[in-house]
Amino acid sequence: MKKPVSQRPAPPRRRLPRSFKDLTPSKHFNPRTFFRELVWKALLTPRIGRSRHPIFPNLSHGQVAITWIGHASFLIQFTNLNVLIDPNFANWLFLLKRIKRSGLKIQDLPRIDLVLLTHAHFDHFHKPTLRRLPQPKIGVMPRGVGDLAQDLGFARIIELDWWESFSQRDWKVTFTPSRHWGARMLRDQHRGYGGFLLEYQGRKIYHAGDSAYFDGFKEIGRRLAPEIALLPIGAYHPESFRRVHMGPDEAVKAFRDLRARWLVPMHYGTFKLSFEEMDEPPRWLREIAVKENLTQKLRMLDEGVPVVF
Repeated sequence: MKKPVSQRPAPPRRRLPRSFKDLTPSKHFNPRTFFRELVWKALLTPRIGRSRHPIFPNLSHGQVAITWIGHASFLIQFTNLNVLIDPNFANWLFLLKRIKRSGLKIQDLPRIDLVLLTHAHFDHFHKPTLRRLPQPKIGVMPRGVGDLAQDLGFARIIELDWWESFSQRDWKVTFTPSRHWGARMLRDQHRGYGGFLLEYQGRKIYHAGDSAYFDGFKEIGRRLAPEIALLPIGAYHPESFRRVHMGPDEAVKAFRDLRARWLVPMHYGTFKLSFEEMDEPPRWLREIAVKENLTQKLRMLDEGVPVVF
């Protein structure tokens, strides 16, 4: 079922970039800073973590198991439905090194029924990973992204605009707004971006994709009432990065706007995409949770360990 209510605003016309800074939405980078902070420092950092052989739980109707793979990648399991969101098992994204290994190996995944892809950026829409998935049946993604998925093995590709939904049997996904941008290369500004609300067996799981904080979280909470909120907390420094990303402080604000029951943080500790230290986002989030009496609602997942909600 599709129910368009509002549309993504038309992107402004873009000129060809005049400098390296124009390649990023914050226009903050210069080549020297980029190489020093995001490439050289990562090269000198030993890769940590380990891929586990997952022990997937036996679930009862209405139970959901969530496994954080790393970065923004999750496996969500019900009794008879396996969903991947933004899967990425890469050790490198061009020059960017993966600092922490994926929580499980791609060959240890169960059968995948549904793949949700929030936008076309390389760290969220990773073609080599998608090609290696065990014949995923359905891929759901933003409007304007489907052409990138044509040769990746999907039996069916669904493109959605903000607030549109797609359902099959008893499950339903709704594509939600975010504050980010969708271009994969310099000039493909037609590509959409957003998050997803997954509904099945009475449960509602929300994945925000990449997003800065914006008032839209209140509308998502009001319309869709998510129970579990998977929210990004990394890539927020320098301050200009907050135009497209959230820090832990804003993630907590978004969580309150959503009025969800559980906060599961993501988008930290895997790739060095910004200038804060790799361990700062979870440390800061725990401090905020203690200060604001949210520790009982915060679920910090270990990569590769399924958690039943």
